[in-house]
Amino acid sequence: MLDFLNPETLYQIIYQFVFQLTLAVTAPLRPNSDIYWAYLLSALLLGILVTAVQHARTSTQENTAEDKSVSFLKGFCKKHFAKTLWTHPSALLDMRFYFVNAIVFPCLFAPIALQSPAVVDVLNNISNNWVGVTESVHPASWWDLDLLSITAVKVIYTALFFVAYDGGRFVAHSLLHDNKYLWEFHKIHHSAQVLTPFTSFRVHPVDLIIMVSVPALTTGFVTWLFVCFVSKDINFYTLLNLHIFICLFNCVDNLRHWNVWLTYPAPFDRWLISPAHHQLHHSAAQEHWGCNRGFELAIWDRLYKTIITPSKTPMNIKLGLGDEDLTGWSTLAHLYLNPFKSLFKQAHNLKKA
Repeated sequence: MLDFLNPETLYQIIYQFVFQLTLAVTAPLRPNSDIYWAYLLSALLLGILVTAVQHARTSTQENTAEDKSVSFLKGFCKKHFAKTLWTHPSALLDMRFYFVNAIVFPCLFAPIALQSPAVVDVLNNISNNWVGVTESVHPASWWDLDLLSITAVKVIYTALFFVAYDGGRFVAHSLLHDNKYLWEFHKIHHSAQVLTPFTSFRVHPVDLIIMVSVPALTTGFVTWLFVCFVSKDINFYTLLNLHIFICLFNCVDNLRHWNVWLTYPAPFDRWLISPAHHQLHHSAAQEHWGCNRGFELAIWDRLYKTIITPSKTPMNIKLGLGDEDLTGWSTLAHLYLNPFKSLFKQAHNLKKA
């Protein structure tokens, strides 16, 4: 039991608070953050490009090029940097939740979330007890392979790791939608009334545990297979010290939670989840509930029959939880405690029945 009057305990609490808060404040300077400055800049430039193309299609021929440019820039700033968007109570709550969760989750919940290396270690321990598995299989050292073999293995592992990671996130996301108890925690994310890049952090700690742990299982299993049967020195290609595909998709993903309607051209729109796909996922319209659960690859939604392809022209989407009263999701206390209150109420009603 923690002794909060102990000076060393107090020091550790203050240190963790300051450390995690510093990480949250400096997130735009760190490549492993979703709001790294390069990702935000990339999203902004893509947003300008996409909006410019959409504006060019609808502008009249009588306007000069200069008039069109001025009109476009005014329209872009008015829509995407509107005060009503960035100072909306829901957007401000997202920002407050980001900073509080940046302290709460690492200190209290992250230690119980699964991590890929831990999964690999458990699988290794299990395989060591299987007769004939580790005794008959002797994976090569990285240095025992020629350059071509190393490249081929690394390319394959990089691709399979990403597929496993994206598939794991889809499974986790589907659990949060399909399980009525887990949905109570995921409701927080869908209660957002406007979308900004900070909305991606509007996630309950219990929700985060699921979203971290399931991909850890899938990527851990893939890594274990390569370590056990291919090479014990396996690693994937990186960019900015991140998995290369994750890093590249991060350059687009901030548009998933922003009012920029970006769709991918055919045939990529059938195989990749665009920001517009994800904005449909946030729609309050009943026909859109639970659609487009994937993050990068659309194959999972296609197999699970949850894919809805967005139109190329921007759609007017009402966000939120449908007919539910969103005033019940207007404070930090609501976001953290409402799921537990709802589960307690369900358990109480079940007991009465």
